[in-house]
Amino acid sequence: MRIGYAQIVREIPTMEPLYDPQAPKKAANLSINADLLTKAREMNINLSATLEQALAATLKQRQRERWLADNKDAMAAYNDHVEKHGVFSDGLRSF
Repeated sequence: MRIGYAQIVREIPTMEPLYDPQAPKKAANLSINADLLTKAREMNINLSATLEQALAATLKQRQRERWLADNKDAMAAYNDHVEKHGVFSDGLRSF
């Protein structure tokens, strides 16, 4: 069984959460497109919550990319091994 990119992207095990959702809030100054801000306010969009969600999603994606880069050689070595020798259960499977 080879390790494929799609398998890894779906579920990368994490030992710790992305961030502490219980951490206190901290004020931050941001610059944003004026028209975008006006339209978001007209739609009653919670800017803080929306930014937190977007940052969490971006952080998760970046951590995924880093994990894949850090483990690229190990995955390639495992896949090479499987290509040459198969997996331990090859002779045991009935399907």
